[in-house]
Amino acid sequence: MVSIRRSVSAFVAVAIGVTLVAAATLLLASGRPQVPDRLARAAVVVQSPEAGASADSFVPTRPWSATATAGLVGRLAALPGVAAAVPDRTFYAQPLIDGRPAASDTHEGHGWSSTQLGGLRLTAGEPPRRPGEVVVGRALGLRTGAPVTLLTAVGAESYTVTGLVDGHGVHVADEVAATLAPGVRAIGLVLTADADPERVATAARGIVGTDGRVLTGDARGALEPRNDARTRWIGMQVLTATAALAGFVTVFVVASTFAFTIAQRRRELGLLRAVGATGRQVRRMVYGEALVVGASGGIVGLLVGGGLAPPLGWVLIDAGFEPSTFRVGYEPWPVALSLVAGPVISLLAVWSASRRAARVRPLEALREAAVEQRPIGRLRVATGALLVAVGVALSVGTATADEARVAGQYALYAVMALVAGATVLSPAVVGPVVRLLRSPVRRRGGAIGMLVRGGALTATRRTASTAAPVLLTVAFAVLVSGMVRTTTAAYAAGRADNVNVGWIVLPDQAPGLSDQAVAATGGTALLPTTVFRTDPGTAPADRPLTALGVDPAGFAAANRALTVVAGSLDDLRGDDTVVVTASANLRPSEPYAVVFADGTLVSLRVVAVVTDASLPGDLLVPRAVVRTHDPSALTSTVYVRDRIAPPVGARIVDVATWAAEADAAEDRLVWLFTLLLIGVSAGYGAIAVANTLLLAAAGRAADLRLIRMAGATRRQVVWLVTAESALVVLIGALLGGAVAFVGLLSIRAGLAEQVGAPVDLVVPWSVVAGVVGLCLLLAVLASVLPTWRSLRHRPARSSVGVAG
Repeated sequence: MVSIRRSVSAFVAVAIGVTLVAAATLLLASGRPQVPDRLARAAVVVQSPEAGASADSFVPTRPWSATATAGLVGRLAALPGVAAAVPDRTFYAQPLIDGRPAASDTHEGHGWSSTQLGGLRLTAGEPPRRPGEVVVGRALGLRTGAPVTLLTAVGAESYTVTGLVDGHGVHVADEVAATLAPGVRAIGLVLTADADPERVATAARGIVGTDGRVLTGDARGALEPRNDARTRWIGMQVLTATAALAGFVTVFVVASTFAFTIAQRRRELGLLRAVGATGRQVRRMVYGEALVVGASGGIVGLLVGGGLAPPLGWVLIDAGFEPSTFRVGYEPWPVALSLVAGPVISLLAVWSASRRAARVRPLEALREAAVEQRPIGRLRVATGALLVAVGVALSVGTATADEARVAGQYALYAVMALVAGATVLSPAVVGPVVRLLRSPVRRRGGAIGMLVRGGALTATRRTASTAAPVLLTVAFAVLVSGMVRTTTAAYAAGRADNVNVGWIVLPDQAPGLSDQAVAATGGTALLPTTVFRTDPGTAPADRPLTALGVDPAGFAAANRALTVVAGSLDDLRGDDTVVVTASANLRPSEPYAVVFADGTLVSLRVVAVVTDASLPGDLLVPRAVVRTHDPSALTSTVYVRDRIAPPVGARIVDVATWAAEADAAEDRLVWLFTLLLIGVSAGYGAIAVANTLLLAAAGRAADLRLIRMAGATRRQVVWLVTAESALVVLIGALLGGAVAFVGLLSIRAGLAEQVGAPVDLVVPWSVVAGVVGLCLLLAVLASVLPTWRSLRHRPARSSVGVAG
């Protein structure tokens, strides 16, 4: 028969776990790419060929050249049912308002004909027809006929506002857009009223062939801005990790709870065995209880998670884990998964406890002593040792990983395995840890210390079950927070050490610096662009690479990490030279063909080879080459020796600040993600500690009253349970800290190998102290309050009292 008092803790854990799983999966199902507003009226869109890159690179597709675009537009416009075929040209253009760059949602400029694809309406004025004319969004507060200064890749340019639209962005004459963005990545097809989009798409595929993709319906979401796609991908990683961690921790906590309740019910189970119940029947009974708890907790968790999903979606948008276009919807599969998750989690969690329950012997019903007689079994020892071995192996993988992301994944899996192994072996560890603390306890604790130590040694399983949630909480808090802080500090230090200048000029409220701003600094600039690798004589491989346009002499002077292994950087001049890294497996004078941002295929000549760690990109070309083929490329960084007054749209910082800020936006998201994971594990740990100690206090009420009858005061009994709770938290914190320390050491070793320098281990002690303090506070409250309540009345004197 299911005991409500004993099942409430497992029910709460399952309900919270399914709540997180339901909310996370509903948000995941809602995270589909959205069709950009500027292409909403184009029922069919032809996209240029995708680059052969990983899913998390978010590089643009390989563009068509001006000639190829003109040919495609002509053939697509002639298709039946097509009213217009419009190339969507995108370039950098940002208005200056009161001498400052305008808001971030006005960075993009387009040709006027692109307004057909998004259905923008002209609310005032007329379209731009010649150079120097522009239409802007009415939200900027400008009037028709007013002058406006646009920041472009070249610099600040004067325009006249000829019209206003009910949207964002700036729109110039089509011939101006063709100059600023000669390469095209999308052609939108506006259809006639009676046209069938699928039939038009089929005909378009026959024209495009392998030189692009034809998209209709929701598939047009592949054209969403790369920043939105990257934000959506980050949100997916956050939600996936949260759901996985919630499932793992829920199984862990519920297993610990069931193990504790089985230990408390040994006499009850012994009575069942004594009246004829078989081990299989006992196991089925325990499984039945778990199924009831899991199903009821799953239903409650689904309802709560479904209600929380929309507000959590808004939180994700505000935090930067989802783009502003994110909307929460309800899909069938998250609902089905959440309904199944509760029972499955409970059955997985109760597996070990059911085996232990089935092994209870009938004689257990006759035992009055609460002392545990049986040590942990060989199978449990073997399982724990295997999990620890897996954790150590994953830690070695962490130390030898080539990428920080891979190392972080290995470290998380390693700690999961080590936590599980330490939990399985914890009854065998409790005794040595308590004996290690014996001297301090004996000196300071007196009789209470003796009782605390004796209780922990004679009830190692109970102590281990209670300490397990603390172990889990502390392990994840120390590992995740320490990993993030150590990694951030290591990469910032390595980045600063590679630069041989005094100051760095960076963009301010703009995505990059114009040529005009760079010229005003007089420093060494990096002008990045994306190119696509193509081998001569073969089909385009479309492998995206980051090319840096530089002045070779200035770059060599500013970059301490630069190591030339073949050729000379002095030969990087003209319009057909390139410097590659050693991983390209090329030698000087060999050809190197790439497609630039304007869609032009250019065969470059290798003039030097440098080590892979020498460049903050993949290859170097002369700055003029990048500007010729990418009129909208923006400078990311300018190195200067002395402090200068920054030009418009720029700011100047020292090297240390630049190194710390280089990944500031990503570091902020990572730290928020870290706090989320810590919050999930700490919240579960706190609930588990409180529930387990509440059960323990209820089960020990008779023991505590016996201590009172033996002469202990009410205050002494309260100090006893307080000290026991503190000891349990201490044991869990020590084991959890040891497990996390193994993971952090392996992460530090891997980082030192990657950055080529010693790495300091950074542990945010404030986070660790907060987590341990939370566990300690809840543990004390959960044990003291029921104890105080149960001891409100004075114990009755024994009839065989002491004389006198």
